[in-house]
Amino acid sequence: MGKSTDYTARQPDAFGVVRYTEEENETWAILLNRQMAAIEGKACDAYMDGLERLQLPADRIPQLDDVSRVLQACTGWSVARVPALIPFSEFFQLLANRQFPAATFIRKRSELDYLKEPDIFHELFGHTPLLTNQHFADFTETYGRLGLAASKEERVYLARLYWFTVEFGLIDTPQGMRIYGGGILSSIGETEHALSDVPQRQPFELMNALRTPYRIDIMQPLYYVIDSLSRLSELTRMDLMACVHDAQRQGLFEPLFPPKAATA
Repeated sequence: MGKSTDYTARQPDAFGVVRYTEEENETWAILLNRQMAAIEGKACDAYMDGLERLQLPADRIPQLDDVSRVLQACTGWSVARVPALIPFSEFFQLLANRQFPAATFIRKRSELDYLKEPDIFHELFGHTPLLTNQHFADFTETYGRLGLAASKEERVYLARLYWFTVEFGLIDTPQGMRIYGGGILSSIGETEHALSDVPQRQPFELMNALRTPYRIDIMQPLYYVIDSLSRLSELTRMDLMACVHDAQRQGLFEPLFPPKAATA
């Protein structure tokens, strides 16, 4: 958001339909089919239920209106078409209005496994299934409202909350550890990594999440685990900004990763 991008969102035609090329639709099919296999037995039930409701096509990129119709019926959410990158203020405004932003472009074949910016596969496959869940939907709306009113400095701390829940959250279930974060569920590498013996996993504590540094360009060394999606609803009833201010006073934990290498 706010940075340069190599991608341009596709515009709808006079009928409101985004026309994708055969190669773009094939890229979607590759991503969806391999990720469906990767998340089997690893995604949480609420995500899989949402995926079943959405019925995302396996052979072509979905139209946003089709996804929005399902979300509206479930939780009153919709998907908003946006350029490849948008300002943080617009991002928070959309979430506060129960609209999830999605750029209408899909990654190049050379970037199937990792993309620095969110494309339509990440947004639709990774995030929209759980927006059919009321706990997740309400939390995301609350996050948008808080972010809209927050200062630049406060938003940095709020971003960590979003990162360790919406993007990279895990949930402990009677069937075992499962994934609910869209950043994991849309990544074949992160899906394997998150439930392996490599990373640390800790019970979710709000203050710890707010104080934990992260990097977007590495496999995560640490994931926070909730015991139920209702935990997200509990967060909406807390004074989250008071917790942000407390976290600001306490400062950040030491990073669990090396600093980025300097570029020439």
